[in-house]
Amino acid sequence: MDRDVLILGIAAVLAGLTATLVMLGITQSLFVLVAAIPTGAAAYFMWYQASGRMKEDLRDRATREQARARASRGPRGGNSRFAREARARMGDGGRVGPNGRGPTGGASMRGNSGMPPGDARRTLGVEAGVSESDLKSAYRERVKETHPDSGGDEEEFKRVNRAYETLKDD
Repeated sequence: MDRDVLILGIAAVLAGLTATLVMLGITQSLFVLVAAIPTGAAAYFMWYQASGRMKEDLRDRATREQARARASRGPRGGNSRFAREARARMGDGGRVGPNGRGPTGGASMRGNSGMPPGDARRTLGVEAGVSESDLKSAYRERVKETHPDSGGDEEEFKRVNRAYETLKDD
């Protein structure tokens, strides 16, 4: 607060000097009047900062810019062609939980594992139109073969899980 009082005092002195220069400029010379302009500007900006109005105006401007940026961002995840296609592939727009997240906090991928059904059937070794119980038993057999804890390949295990996720909802 002491700093603000000091700045206000200096601003008052500059304002007085500006008034004196304006009077001299009117009566004596236009050159003196031109010198009063920067002195008056300095007095104004010092008062503007010390009064707290500068801080308020900057805070208001930042708030407006943040609101404008949020409004222009569009849908969550962007509005590029790739983001729109990804949301369309997810079927539910990628939003099932609060804040546009899936039930576990990650992005929702319900109903889509990113694998075509034909590839999924080949991965699990089943035919088209397989019953749900046969699909589940084929999945369990493949999981036993590919699980990393039983010496299987981690990438193949993930592929088997994606294949099952693709086919179980069809």
